[in-house]
Amino acid sequence: MASITIRNLDDDVKRRLRVRAAEHGRSMEEEARDILRQVVGQPSAPKNLGQAINARFAALGGIDLPPTKRSPMRTTPDFE
Repeated sequence: MASITIRNLDDDVKRRLRVRAAEHGRSMEEEARDILRQVVGQPSAPKNLGQAINARFAALGGIDLPPTKRSPMRTTPDFE
């Protein structure tokens, strides 16, 4: 098992972690492990392809495309 040390943690964050750990009946260290497991334990799949593509290229900016010209729908064929 690996260990990590977290330096320069705000006093308020440490206090809230201590309170949260007490609410769950465990140590601050175990509470921090549980939080890390929940957040980075399993990679989350993108919700859909469009969101995945947007997330990948959002930093590059975007472009405005002209609106698509649409014509009225054709009548449905009558096979009688």
